[in-house]
Amino acid sequence: MTEPHRAKKSLGQNFLLDPNLQRKIVSALEAGPNDEVLEIGPGHGALTDHLEGRVGRLVLVEIDDELAARLERRFEGRADVEVVNRDVLEVPFGEVSRDPGALRVIGNIPYNITTPILFRMLERPRPARIVLMVQDDVADRIVAPVGTRAYGALSVGVRSVATVERLFRVGRKSFRPVPRVDSAIIRIDPFRPERTTAEQEARLRALVRAAFQWRRKQLGKILRDHPELAHSDAVVGAAAEAAGVVLTDRPERLSPETFVRLALALP
Repeated sequence: MTEPHRAKKSLGQNFLLDPNLQRKIVSALEAGPNDEVLEIGPGHGALTDHLEGRVGRLVLVEIDDELAARLERRFEGRADVEVVNRDVLEVPFGEVSRDPGALRVIGNIPYNITTPILFRMLERPRPARIVLMVQDDVADRIVAPVGTRAYGALSVGVRSVATVERLFRVGRKSFRPVPRVDSAIIRIDPFRPERTTAEQEARLRALVRAAFQWRRKQLGKILRDHPELAHSDAVVGAAAEAAGVVLTDRPERLSPETFVRLALALP
């Protein structure tokens, strides 16, 4: 008989117990027999149970050595399932996927590394769809309306490259051990085709980072005086006119689309 697995706090492990929620989360991915799916942190297989045998190929990325070993024993000899015992932040999609741009990603991700995982998932080539369970307040920040206090670099960083939906809330009592916060399911669909080149996107990231570091300052001052930007008055004026922005606005007044226009207008 397999010994019960003790959740590791260091890995942020909280296991989802409710089978109805498990099915609802997997259903949001809308994956079928022609799809390749990567699951982040499958753990005991709560979501895996509803994916295996229903999708074309399943890649299970599990950092926990003990849980990975159990998954390897469970799927031994299965050509349609691959277990990868690594940190997902260190796994290039091109190494485990036949077509990273068509990949669908799902996972209940650790709260303590939510943002790094989100941006890792959104590196090029981006998957076709991403369904993640994240901390409830993180989901709120990602989908926050422009001009609100919750709207910030995370909101723009995700929504400048993808559409995002906050699908439903998952209460903390659905997990063991019980976490201190509630969760939410988000669905991310990267834009096709891309709206920027890789070089333009790097400029966009630098702009967004600088803007929200100085979020209480006016846009004109940020563009001129922030050490990561430091543009001349002439460049700032021309870019503002081309992007249709008002230099007395503060960063939270700019939509993700406006940030993209401004990044494209800057040298």
